[in-house]
Amino acid sequence: MTQPARRTGVVRPPAMVDVARLSGVSQKTVSRVVNGEPHVSPGIQERVQAAIETLNFRPNSAARALASARSRTIGFVSTGSALFGPTAISAGVERAAREAGYSIAVAHTPDGTPASVRAAFGDLIGRGVEAIIVSEPADDLHPSELLSTGVPVLSLDNESADFTDWITVGADDRMAARTGTQHLIDLGHRSILHIAGPPGWATSQNRLLGYRDAVSAAGIPTCVELRGDWSVDSGFAAGHEIASRHDVTAVLAANDEMAIGAIRALQLAGLSVPKEVSVVGIDDIPVAAYLAVPLTTIRQDFEVIARSGMARLIDAIEGRALTSRQHAVPTELVIRDTTAPPPARAPHL
Repeated sequence: MTQPARRTGVVRPPAMVDVARLSGVSQKTVSRVVNGEPHVSPGIQERVQAAIETLNFRPNSAARALASARSRTIGFVSTGSALFGPTAISAGVERAAREAGYSIAVAHTPDGTPASVRAAFGDLIGRGVEAIIVSEPADDLHPSELLSTGVPVLSLDNESADFTDWITVGADDRMAARTGTQHLIDLGHRSILHIAGPPGWATSQNRLLGYRDAVSAAGIPTCVELRGDWSVDSGFAAGHEIASRHDVTAVLAANDEMAIGAIRALQLAGLSVPKEVSVVGIDDIPVAAYLAVPLTTIRQDFEVIARSGMARLIDAIEGRALTSRQHAVPTELVIRDTTAPPPARAPHL
């Protein structure tokens, strides 16, 4: 004898047919509203949207892609860095993509070399992405080295003139470093050392140039420039070297993590920040305001960078005209407690 089917207690998620039934329209009409197609009256759109919200309906992205013959997927080339800046950019990109109805496919390039970036591009194109985002191209990567992608490309941290065919949106790194250095000059410092980021990064080079711009305009000789790798540890090592010198009264670090490491090394060497050495960082990471000596820094708005870049990229995907392919997001000087005038006996080089 056939036993009656048992109820499992599993409740299926709402489907398009449920939205159609609740809103009193056909499934085809619901599909048109979900996919943002034209020629649907405002009244019907409101009814369908209300039903979607009531049922907490979430369109299946694979089904939508199949129906529209589009992947609605954007590739993201990432170094996988755990630093605050790249992590914040990545999170902002994912939020903006999701809100616009796109998914993100990630290709990691841990070493960030031109060869690994080329390989990532090839992988993403093979997966049918509609566009590609590069979070930080190598400074020695030329666009002509890349595959002919046939899709829009967005760089979220590069101001190189070589990338004019790409959409580029990022902080004005050169101006950020110039502003931080000028703040130290305005306080009276004449011996300002720069802890630069690693070679091969456009961000490092632009911030180094900004530092040089400011000291050159003020008629101040550049100090020996130290190199870090963006980490607190590398800033700590630089701080030890700075502590052994007696001619440096101020430091511009290329990011907050290196600034924090340098401050700790200076303090352990018995130097007061900012009474004996002033320090400025760049980024304004969340912890910067809550340190024992709150950090003076240059604020970047990573959410604005991500959303501004995504808006331009989606315009390109959808075939809408772009007013500009390059956009620099302004930065802001945030003065806290790690900067002060130089000590009275400070030497002038």
